[in-house]
Amino acid sequence: MGTQNPSAPARAQSRIAGNNHPHRRPRTGSGSGSGSGSGGLEHDHTRHTTRFTVIGNHLAQHPELSLLAIGLGAHIQSLPKGARVDIKTLAARFPEGPTRIAAALRELEAHGYLRRVRERIPGGRIVTRTISCNQPGRQADHGDAPVPVRPAHPAPKKRAPRKPLPAVPQPAFLSPTLLQTATDLLADLRRHDPRLLLSACDTSHLAPGVAAWLERDVNPTAVRHALTADLPPESLRRPAALLAHRLTAQLPPPPPFGAATRPPAIQHPLQNCDGCDRAFRAPEPGRCRDCRTRCPSPR
Repeated sequence: MGTQNPSAPARAQSRIAGNNHPHRRPRTGSGSGSGSGSGGLEHDHTRHTTRFTVIGNHLAQHPELSLLAIGLGAHIQSLPKGARVDIKTLAARFPEGPTRIAAALRELEAHGYLRRVRERIPGGRIVTRTISCNQPGRQADHGDAPVPVRPAHPAPKKRAPRKPLPAVPQPAFLSPTLLQTATDLLADLRRHDPRLLLSACDTSHLAPGVAAWLERDVNPTAVRHALTADLPPESLRRPAALLAHRLTAQLPPPPPFGAATRPPAIQHPLQNCDGCDRAFRAPEPGRCRDCRTRCPSPR
């Protein structure tokens, strides 16, 4: 009695209509057999022409993302621009709760598939802008790709505190007249060099230093020359600091004390001599010196 070979087909197999698609991939499977009992994955693909999204295998087969994160990432990439992808909206769309949705979003953000940027919109309200990246780590090469947007009203940058001006000499006695002369001299410096235009605060700081020069018998012209001569040709970053340095470094010494002078001679009033009626100077009336010599007064 003849026994049929079980591994050889009894008759020629006809092609299944569904397997005749021109873009069908060849079947792959594991094991020694190639039939339906091999247990491997098979694809029955049809080319999409409308309503499809290209998802990279780096997302679909990501070795570290959870299945929920992979599915949520694919869903977000399929949504149109402007769709809401906040936790509340996604939790209402899928059976997973807000806690699992939030965890999946954090996974996608940690691996670069999502970026969330907080920005202030006109009116002062702060919103969160979600940016989906279909290829993390690579910049978009077309104009419609989402890119980070600067806040509509960025916070003003804080300026570094201004460095204080160097100290200036102080006069022994600052009279209002001397201070006004010093202030006028500083305000006039810009006529000699436009770079020496000083603020009111800088002028108030420098005025006592100029007064200390004037107090030492230095005339205003000499003070002005000391402050404006041999300035550097480049722009002056802090003109007031330069003037403060010159007022201190070039301060002249006090003037020398004058030599002691003899007191003026006492000039007595004119008197008429009682003997010769000649005029002479004496503290009181009497005889002149000649008459006193010729006729000494009796004892």
